[in-house]
Amino acid sequence: MDYFLIIVGILFALTGIIGCFLPFLPGPPLNYIALLLLHFTSNHQFTTKFLVIWAIVSAIVVLIDYLIPVWGTKKFGGSKQGVWGSVIGLMVGLFVFPPFGIILFPFTGAVVGELIAGKDTGQALKAGFGSFVGFLAGTILKLIVSGMMTWYFFSKIIAG
Repeated sequence: MDYFLIIVGILFALTGIIGCFLPFLPGPPLNYIALLLLHFTSNHQFTTKFLVIWAIVSAIVVLIDYLIPVWGTKKFGGSKQGVWGSVIGLMVGLFVFPPFGIILFPFTGAVVGELIAGKDTGQALKAGFGSFVGFLAGTILKLIVSGMMTWYFFSKIIAG
């Protein structure tokens, strides 16, 4: 049974890393499941504190990943309409034209929101760019967290 859990855990760990780049796959939670699967083997346990901390970190990163594009829009001078456009674009992008929709629609929503707010095209594009920067920051954050969990997973296997 241990070999089965380790093989499935490896699949979850690798899929979690891929999920950092493909928005429809939740990268950090998949990596966390890999840690749990390894924990349930007879020779590779983690402490409860370790598992609780990584569960919390995974949940926070998933939440932050949805909020960062909105923050990016604001940081680059977006108005409330631009922020709402980014949020609406994110929701639409989750279902329309995945995985590219989650990149394109928040950008487009922020630009349209800024144009509706009466800003010129340059300002609207700047806010849209902020949304894109937020998406990239979220991807990097997910990759760091998933990479760390993957490292813990494989180092625990190697250490025996």
